[in-house]
Amino acid sequence: MRLVSGNESLDKLSDMERPAPDCSYPACFFCVMKKANPVKRRASISKFFKDLPGQNEDGQVLAISGLWNTAMAYPNDPEFVELGVFECMAQLIWKGIQNHHWLAQDQNIYIPYYAAHIIGSYTMNMEAFAEEAVRAGVIPALLELLRGRSTWVEQRVAVQALGHLATYDSTFPAVAANRDILELAIQLAIDAVEIVYTHFLQFVDKRMRYQCDLLTRGMGGLEMEARKAEEWASQLQCWSLQLINCFAFKEEFLPTICHTDFLEQLPCMWGGLVNGSSPAGVGVLRTICHQRLGRLKVAECQCIIEALCNIARSSDDWQYMAVDCLIWLLQDSNTRFKVLDTAAVALGDLAELPSLGEHKERSELLTSVLLEGYMPHSSSPNVMHTSSRTQKLLNSISAQRTKSNWEKAAPKEDLQLKQAAALVVKLEGNARFSSGDVSGAAAKYSEALTLCPVKAKRERVVLYSNRAQCHLLLKNPKAAISDTTRALCLHNPVNRHGKSLWRRAQAYEMLGLYKESLLDAILYINECFQAPIDETDQKQQVNRVPEYVERLINKQMQAAWLFKDSALKHGDIQYARNQDLDSQGSEEEKEEQDEFNEDEDEEDESDSEWETASESDQEQDDQSKNLDPKWVQKGEKKAAGSSSSIFKGTTLH
Repeated sequence: MRLVSGNESLDKLSDMERPAPDCSYPACFFCVMKKANPVKRRASISKFFKDLPGQNEDGQVLAISGLWNTAMAYPNDPEFVELGVFECMAQLIWKGIQNHHWLAQDQNIYIPYYAAHIIGSYTMNMEAFAEEAVRAGVIPALLELLRGRSTWVEQRVAVQALGHLATYDSTFPAVAANRDILELAIQLAIDAVEIVYTHFLQFVDKRMRYQCDLLTRGMGGLEMEARKAEEWASQLQCWSLQLINCFAFKEEFLPTICHTDFLEQLPCMWGGLVNGSSPAGVGVLRTICHQRLGRLKVAECQCIIEALCNIARSSDDWQYMAVDCLIWLLQDSNTRFKVLDTAAVALGDLAELPSLGEHKERSELLTSVLLEGYMPHSSSPNVMHTSSRTQKLLNSISAQRTKSNWEKAAPKEDLQLKQAAALVVKLEGNARFSSGDVSGAAAKYSEALTLCPVKAKRERVVLYSNRAQCHLLLKNPKAAISDTTRALCLHNPVNRHGKSLWRRAQAYEMLGLYKESLLDAILYINECFQAPIDETDQKQQVNRVPEYVERLINKQMQAAWLFKDSALKHGDIQYARNQDLDSQGSEEEKEEQDEFNEDEDEEDESDSEWETASESDQEQDDQSKNLDPKWVQKGEKKAAGSSSSIFKGTTLH
């Protein structure tokens, strides 16, 4: 049912929504709204809001649910706010908490939920409304719901409303004055998923009917209820984090927030695919890292730095937030050397990232931050406090910068010679790979990368991606992630090179990083659907996404399922059995993957071209395509002996 706002004419109501001509309820809200005189109507509405909490007649939920629909549709309409809707809703929440007999009558059990939702809707956009809500005393009522005095569905809307109130400078002090709110929000963020699982999902026969109806509007079966419960559990957690984030901007609250147990869980709170619009845990970490005390606390947790590196090198929409955290940690002299050995690897792979979302010129910033105060082959502090691996990496980044600067003034003929030499070495690498010498092929690709001009981005994408395939076959997933990330940064558009996405998804799976693997695989599928197809190839038209990729996504979705840990903790035997089957794998899956790789299309011709190629370079490139060996084409055997089965189906370009 929908209730019109005060600015709409009552004749817009449907016949079912119109009050009955013989309505026997003297305080019926719909009868009040029917009054034609606007002055009398406003007076009647104001009286209705004052009297409603003291009424015990049936049917009150109809007016409240109508008010909820109005608040959702017209959250910026001031009429009901001016006439006392906040005072009314706060009193109804208290009534539901204190009067269980009233709550059990008719459908009154819905009223506290709708009341909190109405408060949240009207305070979502307008600071003036939020100020009015605080004056009306909504915070104590919402706090009681946050404490769990009702159920988790009321907690969900209460924490959302408090989050809106905490967003504004004028109303944040009123929220912060109740210190319990922050501690309760932290605990709720930690326990949200567990609460929903144990109080709703775990026992089907114990699900409260009104909660099911709220989730699915009474039109869902068990599967729909479970799917919506996952979405609402994610919202319960993410809205708790949003409230915590408001406190995190104030340094005096950081000691409460920056407990190691809570900080270490933040990277795992990602909202899932059902709530991808929320930055969730990484958003709170970004706010924490923006402040000195927060950086000191985060830098002490190595697992957080590693998690930030994984997010920074992923297809997560909030990748830039993780990058920001790592940059700020490196820019702070108090935390730089605590995180440099870990962060330098990830940021080194991203060093040629041209932009990230709205952030431009990221490559220059990343390079400058990594090389700050660094002098190669010296005893500078930057060298003395880092591992030999980090020193080697920083030397490589410094050499890359020097090489790039040299190329700007280098004769065009010199660059053309380097291009040609790199191409020859790449072909040698492909030949070695075809003969089964994967290590030798990787070495040749490394040599080609050394020769290849920095500006030749397209060819370097190919070289990095080919070398990543070698790392995968050599069971070196970390190196594969590094190379695929570099290829994705160089590709135009960024993060859209299909083969690199797929290879990084496989590498992340090998490390048990299911979320990162899932996101890359999904983005890879998007690229499959956007790629042009051969209209004469019926198989390609029907099966644009290989079955093996679909299977990987299904597997990773189960592994990254929001309730996975709760299900295993509470003995969900069916889920545990599925996990065991997935972990064992099968020869059939391996064969399907091999078939997928065999059928992979030739890389787009543009990936074999030089970004700075002249006409003569292009002519040379066209000639080389006829010589460039491609691994395992159907009906064709490669030269120099048979290859081990481990290399079957691997496509190079």
